[in-house]
Amino acid sequence: MNELISQIAQKTGIGEDKARQAAEVAISFFRTKFPTLGSQLDNLQGGAVSGKASGIASKVKEGLGDVLGKKTA
Repeated sequence: MNELISQIAQKTGIGEDKARQAAEVAISFFRTKFPTLGSQLDNLQGGAVSGKASGIASKVKEGLGDVLGKKTA
């Protein structure tokens, strides 16, 4: 989760507190839209990013990049 927050802060120029809020909103959005990914998103939010959760973190970052109009490479 910390990596996601850092990426959001860096790519958008917002502070870490706002970036944390953005990450939490995005994760909540993805949890609602893709309920079968709920446990992996819980792992991401809890900081345990490995395996499938790592892939989800990448997808969340890509989605945020699309939403914010920024490329997340």
